[in-house]
Amino acid sequence: MNPAQVIRSAREELDDAGLRGSFLVRDLDSGEEIGIDTDVELPIASLVKVPLAVATLERVARGELDPAAAIQVAPGRITTPGPTGLSRFRHPATVAVEDLLYLSMSVSDGLAADALFALTPPDAVAAELRRLGFDGIAVRHLIRDLTETPAERLGPVDAHLAHSLAIDAATAGHGHPVAQLDVGRANTGSARAFVDLLQGIWRPSTLHPTTAVRLRDLMGNSLQRHRLAPDFTSDASRWSSKTGTLLNLRHEVGVVEHADGQTFAVAVLTESRVPAINQPEAEAVMAHVARTLRDHLRAFPTWDRS
Repeated sequence: MNPAQVIRSAREELDDAGLRGSFLVRDLDSGEEIGIDTDVELPIASLVKVPLAVATLERVARGELDPAAAIQVAPGRITTPGPTGLSRFRHPATVAVEDLLYLSMSVSDGLAADALFALTPPDAVAAELRRLGFDGIAVRHLIRDLTETPAERLGPVDAHLAHSLAIDAATAGHGHPVAQLDVGRANTGSARAFVDLLQGIWRPSTLHPTTAVRLRDLMGNSLQRHRLAPDFTSDASRWSSKTGTLLNLRHEVGVVEHADGQTFAVAVLTESRVPAINQPEAEAVMAHVARTLRDHLRAFPTWDRS
């Protein structure tokens, strides 16, 4: 199939699964890419932890932050499903800056991320992205705001109602009465913006070399392996990524490095039309579509396309 046929088939598969979103796969060496609605802006949930880590590590590289500095962190005491790490602690803890980075990125700990935001606030993270030349990602609020949605107020029994609100209340321009889902108020980005950031991490030009190395390590050690990882991990490939989830949003961005040397950045940002908390079928479709786009690039380089 030619690229247009691949994209048309992928759109149909997503629609059948009740999904829409922003997809992009790019060969990091040739620059070849294929995607679906690559510039559509969506709230990014925990994906914001990637630019937060970038800004934190750049400050470490400049000597503004000590990675061994001990930070006092109050317990999150969250009991609702989802949050991990310090967010579920019942007692205060003292954690080094560098270990907060690990918890934030590899474990997706929201409380650890907010401890880092206390050192480098959202507006400073946004400024750091601009300094480094990365556009298209808006950083506006803390992670704790993601735990203050209708889902938490309604509780597990009625959580499907929160998902219905998330789906039905959105405007055509992605405005929303739920602030965390409103592109004018939320942390936002697109598949293209995140692929550009991934390229900057795997093929650094503006990032400090130590920043890029540490970020690749953190993403390579992610414990969230249920979404795209099954379709990109093998004995002959390495998958490094970060996920993001909020109400009907399911995202993942990452890089697959093949043993033959080919390296692809993959960004998948989706929203579901199905009011259900657990949607393994949707996540399987996300992964299949992303892999199909990667397979097309891998099998048909520029000089072979028709």
